[in-house]
Amino acid sequence: MAAQEPGNLNILNWAEDDRPREKLLRKGKEALSDAELIAVLLGSGTRSMSAVELAKLILKQSRHNLHELAKLSVQDLMKFKGVGEAKAISIVCALEIGRRRNEAPTLKKPDVRSSKELYQYMKPVMLDLHHEEFWVIAISNAGKAIHRERISSGATNKVLVDHKRIIKTALDHRASQIAIAHNHPSGNKRPSQEDRDLTDVVNHIARLMGMPLLDHLIFTDTDYYSFNDEGLLS
Repeated sequence: MAAQEPGNLNILNWAEDDRPREKLLRKGKEALSDAELIAVLLGSGTRSMSAVELAKLILKQSRHNLHELAKLSVQDLMKFKGVGEAKAISIVCALEIGRRRNEAPTLKKPDVRSSKELYQYMKPVMLDLHHEEFWVIAISNAGKAIHRERISSGATNKVLVDHKRIIKTALDHRASQIAIAHNHPSGNKRPSQEDRDLTDVVNHIARLMGMPLLDHLIFTDTDYYSFNDEGLLS
């Protein structure tokens, strides 16, 4: 087998510290230079030039300006040795996504600082259910809802809940605070002893994790019960 030339064809053949994909996974997307980001799209270079070196050449021809690079067509990019149609299309599409992102409105995260706001936030997913469901709401430090997720679904009067999954869901979405909610299809908003016990456990674990439980809402179609409003989360 012939010895491999210094300008390796494929990113997978580089030393791990030189691989943009691995660098992104280790250090985050912000750590990658423009050339490294483009190199990921290219995937490989030529026999004499790595993908990063090829990306630097493309950027140099674009005056190191992504706006100028975005003006290049597929045909323009294919003039660079080592850039075929598929690679050129990948670069054009990536830059077009970036352009559209700048034009797209930012989704507003709803406030869930009060039990009323939390109830309104959960209405679209919990209204008119004929069975019990249990939801976790991940909340930012500013009191904005980051994510809501149903973690359990049960019968008309009971749902089984694993408190470890509640905490994991919150951690997965980088919550600073959490809330939990479940519904009573009967319309009776009063908590059962099981509801109280689960709330105590989650409240205790959440505090230990530095991620306070803001509320446990028992949802009905016309009203709600808030553990926080009742002073049961102290």
